Amino acid sequence: MSLEEEKMELLVVCSLLCLSCWASFYFILCYVNGSRSYEWNCRLVTLVHGILAVCITAYIGYVDGPWPFTYPEGPVMLAHHTMSILGILLTLWLGESGIESCAVLFGSEITNPLLQARWFLKQTGHYRSLLGNVVDVLFVLLFVVMRIFVGGTMLYCELISPRPRFFIKCGGVAMYALSWVFMVDIVRFARRKSKSWHKQQREQPEMVAANGHEGKVD
Repeated sequence: MSLEEEKMELLVVCSLLCLSCWASFYFILCYVNGSRSYEWNCRLVTLVHGILAVCITAYIGYVDGPWPFTYPEGPVMLAHHTMSILGILLTLWLGESGIESCAVLFGSEITNPLLQARWFLKQTGHYRSLLGNVVDVLFVLLFVVMRIFVGGTMLYCELISPRPRFFIKCGGVAMYALSWVFMVDIVRFARRKSKSWHKQQREQPEMVAANGHEGKVD
């Protein structure tokens, strides 16, 4: 087993261990704090998880580095995160449109595991494989279906509904517009991927033929 495979195996084990720890923490709370509801205990877990996440990310961003104000993300991703944060804060402050915010977060993050899987495959040298192609195809399909079609349908329902406030609707339009900006990059990526795949398909018969010819010469 190579070093990269060992690292990947360790990462999977650690992820499963963390999941088990959080689940165990929840069940322990339900047992110890049985007089409270399940949602109460679930929110306690969420609170602890949020505090821990803030502490870890604050240490990474402001102590360990790199400094986030010196090495920011790209402008489109910054706009996406900024609007997401403002949207969440706005819905919490108003006490309205929480389901829309949850739906947007779900649609935005559903492709994230595939994006991370792609990164890990690249780091371990397994990206140029059938699994890498499957991850890329699923990522593109999920993005198009969730962000463009489902997101567009939800935006239409929100715009024609009299309940959401005007600035909530404006936020929905802005997030959907950003999805189309990302979509342009994804279409470019899909075209490059398709060209690369067709090139590999053309080269493989040529290589087989060349190898067979060399065998005859020998």
